[in-house]
Amino acid sequence: MADARPADDRQRGERRGFGADRRGRGRGGRGGDRGRGGRRAARAGKDDAEKAWDPVTKLGRLVKSGHIQQIEQIYLHSLPIKEYQIVDHFLKLKDEVMKIMPVQKQTRAGQRTRFKAFVVVGDQNGHVGLGVKCSKEVATAIRGAIIVAKLSVIPVRRGYWGNKIGKPHTVPCKITGKCGSVRVRLVPAPKGTGIVAARVPKKLLQFAGIEDCYTSTKGSTKTLGNLVKATFAAIGRSFSILSPELWKENKLNMTPSPYQEHSEWLVHNPKQPSRTKATSA
Repeated sequence: MADARPADDRQRGERRGFGADRRGRGRGGRGGDRGRGGRRAARAGKDDAEKAWDPVTKLGRLVKSGHIQQIEQIYLHSLPIKEYQIVDHFLKLKDEVMKIMPVQKQTRAGQRTRFKAFVVVGDQNGHVGLGVKCSKEVATAIRGAIIVAKLSVIPVRRGYWGNKIGKPHTVPCKITGKCGSVRVRLVPAPKGTGIVAARVPKKLLQFAGIEDCYTSTKGSTKTLGNLVKATFAAIGRSFSILSPELWKENKLNMTPSPYQEHSEWLVHNPKQPSRTKATSA
């Protein structure tokens, strides 16, 4: 009878885990509600909080309330976009990581290594963006580069080669972009040609919605960062060329800025203070 109790305690200890005593303490007793499942639940709650967008700028409030229906209204008046959720509200973007490279900085303690990510986003229908972000971790760098790319989304002007039949399929004219020693030239091409380019410019042109295009590059094109930046600069110059179809005057006075048009709504619907600030106060 005297040996029955220790044996029973041993069985209880095995159930509680390695190193558990009579009170259930030990390695096996750790976890509980704070185990892996609890962390996953906390992470899921954090994702839900990120999905619930609470705009902090006037432009974000106008977009979420439905006063701005198209992203072209923002581009028309050159309004700065400070929240990437504004772009997600209008466009369904695809993203792709072009390159991840380590960069180092010499400090007193030695070399500090971080990771630099190049990410391209686009809807394959006239909108493309490029983001570059550096961080200590690869996942953080990619996440930050996607946000930067969404904030830098630009409209892409497309045109025709020859007769204007069907939808625009190529660049409107010859355009050039540069970054460092790299020069990228985009040349219009007839229908059915495809994108005649290297892997990096081709992916960027596909995300922009350009179907046919010739390209010409000069300089140190093996530097992928400068190559993708030069291609993005060339695509961004598509609207800077004043072709004859754009000679017609468009008076901006006829279409007031969204801030001016909905000024009364902004005054009567101020931004509500966040819950964290309200509870802390």
